[in-house]
Amino acid sequence: MTEPIYLSLVFHNHQPVGQFSYVTEHSAHVSYLPLIETLEHHPKVRVALHYSGALLEWLKHNQREMLERLRALIAAGQVEMLSGGYYEPVLAAIPDEDKIGQIEKLTDELESLFGTTPSGMWLTERIWEPHLAKPIAQANLRYVILDDAHFEAVGFDKPQDMFGYYITEEQGFPLAVFPALKHLRYAIPGQPVESVLEWLREQAIQPQSGQPPRLMLMADNGEKFGTYAGAYEYCWGEGRYMEDLFTALEMNAEWLKTTTPSHYMARFPPLGRAYLPSASYMEMGVWSLLTDEAQRLGELRQRLERERRADQLNFLRGGLWRNFLVKYAEINHLHKRALMVSRKVHAMRRGRKRDRALELLWAAQGNDPYWHGLSGGVYLFNLRVANYANLIAAEDAAESEEAELRLQTFDLDQDGHSDIALLGSPLSAIWSPVYGGGMVELDFRPSAYNLYNVMTRRKESYHARLRQAAADGSIILPTSPMPLESEPPYSRSVRAKEGGLEHRLIYDWHRRCSFLDHFLSNSTTLDEFYRAQYAEQGNFVNQPYEIIEAACDGIRAYITLQRAGSIWLGEMQHPINLRKAFQFFHSESAFQVDYTLSHHGKQPLELRFGIETVVGFDGGQDISYSALRLNGESDRLPLGALRELEGVQHYSTDTTLHNLTLATTLSRPAFLWQFPLETVTLSGDGFERGYQGTVFLHLWHVRLEPNERWEVTLTQSISQTATRL
Repeated sequence: MTEPIYLSLVFHNHQPVGQFSYVTEHSAHVSYLPLIETLEHHPKVRVALHYSGALLEWLKHNQREMLERLRALIAAGQVEMLSGGYYEPVLAAIPDEDKIGQIEKLTDELESLFGTTPSGMWLTERIWEPHLAKPIAQANLRYVILDDAHFEAVGFDKPQDMFGYYITEEQGFPLAVFPALKHLRYAIPGQPVESVLEWLREQAIQPQSGQPPRLMLMADNGEKFGTYAGAYEYCWGEGRYMEDLFTALEMNAEWLKTTTPSHYMARFPPLGRAYLPSASYMEMGVWSLLTDEAQRLGELRQRLERERRADQLNFLRGGLWRNFLVKYAEINHLHKRALMVSRKVHAMRRGRKRDRALELLWAAQGNDPYWHGLSGGVYLFNLRVANYANLIAAEDAAESEEAELRLQTFDLDQDGHSDIALLGSPLSAIWSPVYGGGMVELDFRPSAYNLYNVMTRRKESYHARLRQAAADGSIILPTSPMPLESEPPYSRSVRAKEGGLEHRLIYDWHRRCSFLDHFLSNSTTLDEFYRAQYAEQGNFVNQPYEIIEAACDGIRAYITLQRAGSIWLGEMQHPINLRKAFQFFHSESAFQVDYTLSHHGKQPLELRFGIETVVGFDGGQDISYSALRLNGESDRLPLGALRELEGVQHYSTDTTLHNLTLATTLSRPAFLWQFPLETVTLSGDGFERGYQGTVFLHLWHVRLEPNERWEVTLTQSISQTATRL
């Protein structure tokens, strides 16, 4: 007779703030509903479920019947509900008062919807740091689910020490920690049910040496069981994987009992104490590394797996989630802006207004745009837009009593250098003087929209797979002879939504933002500039500017940045002084930038000077959503095109999704270069191209005599009068 053991299946269901409704609806029909239906058919199988707050809100409006069926399963004791951060934040990345507030909000929602009080929580992406034990315990929760990788990192033995739970603490606040087994995460549904049962039976016959009965815990995303490519038919359709699994669990209940974490805790003691390091699951550790190192670590892990050297795999950890704040300047900026707004909101007087501002702030803390791995993450434009919208609205609520413009100079992004923040209505702006004096954010508060919300094109470790598959001719396209449906789910085949993506792997050598200053040779072409394969003649683009003036009297704000730099013409280096002065006015939705070039050398200079700006309109690749208009003409041109124009003095870009128009006026006619920022990312459906904004370069041929100055003024205005088809 084998010793009875316990199996705990935990399904995490989440849709982010800003998700397209049709995406959530699809997951509801192919992942969430089938699981509930299968549980109803197998009443002896117990599971734990987690739904993020944003998903619950959608379900309340669109799937009330499903929630009622779920409530019945909970009342029958078949389902245990998990709490967590309401909007699925990375808890380690937000202030403690927000940690506790978000957890309590989801706990209250579960009590209201289902009449159940959760005792444990789902930790977003299992991103753990030791200090989290205290705020989680302070939110009246007793346990959290982590990954076995957390335990391996401090020497716990996977074959012996992962079958139960442990107690950790922070400053005397205790918390139970459950290791979720990577083997089960990959085996269900990746291996046949018979193989899963065989592995579980092997664990049941192992000697237990007086320890409590073994607990095998599997925790994974519910979307993997239906939403991923090919998964629905495999798990719930003709493949019948989940039906077969649940049937097998019921048939083997004599030695294999399904349970939930809290029920197991109520019956059996912990295995001991555990103090775990800052970590997440293995894949997150790889993704958070800088790109080249992530690729090397991934290759090393694959080699050790092929050589069956699992004992060495345990020592390969990868990086920390916080390293995403290093890899992606856009993530760090959003994170630091959220911290800035959190301080303002928590300083508000208690009341309904503060409660509403907290809701907006917490929604802006949703994790999805704050990292990038297998799924889109920060590259998903609509998710960045949603987080910024909530953040800007929260800040506006916290400051609405202050009518005047406010100017702050401080180290916003925590890089050791001063940044400039101009706050007010209708416009707010942020500059990074140390990085080319660029304007990295421009908010139009009436629409709660950041118009400079774009992404820099970066090398990602998975791009190597695309290049290799393209070289081998092994990429599977929608038009390939073998239909995608004939592929087994969870295959490692390289799939792409369109051909030729390997030619779109373009990497920027500087961060994309507005008011970056270029000096180009006469031979540089638009295509070279678009591909970031050209030589700058100047040292201005990503170099520090001096803050000459940062003044504000509440009605007007002046920000003047200057750099004494150089340009190279042939073999000769020439000094150039560049000054740009920004002017904002209270209650005006426009600002002006005055540029001045001066030259104190002895020879006249022939220059090709350009000012780079960006616009970030989601849906900008589709002319029905966004477009460009030139010099007041009525024709609408696509934002997603490469374009070179001459004699441009006025143009505008618009979005019908947000009813916004950004108009740009130049005091001197310019050559205008336009190109889209497009990234190639990997998701469960394969490689795909994503629009991340549009770059404009305003170019002039400038002749500077010694001690002569050259000037140009650029004005941008925002209005809620977007042109429409």
